[in-house]
Amino acid sequence: MHEYSVVQALLEQIEDIAQQNEATKVSKVVVKIGVMSGIEAHLLEIAFNTFKEKTICDQAEFVMNIQVITIRCRSCQEENELQKVHYCCPACSSTDVDVIDGEDMFLMSLEME
Repeated sequence: MHEYSVVQALLEQIEDIAQQNEATKVSKVVVKIGVMSGIEAHLLEIAFNTFKEKTICDQAEFVMNIQVITIRCRSCQEENELQKVHYCCPACSSTDVDVIDGEDMFLMSLEME
């Protein structure tokens, strides 16, 4: 389960940000997870809740925003959000598309004290 290593890296990043901002507590962590990121959201949440103990995030709320796949068609220039993995433009049926969102995980915001 690679979600554990992702959470460990996330907690290290949060610790660094908190230290840079002289914060002593993180009360909320918001992440964006693309459906094609390879991360299982429910496993990430379990891992976060397991590893946050005895860290600056000990009492933090963990919010996950799931990002669907967003594509831009090279043929018709339409931008569309896909609900399932099907790299085909809904407007013109072209498969010549660029994925512009939904493949990554990002730390979006922190609430710190």
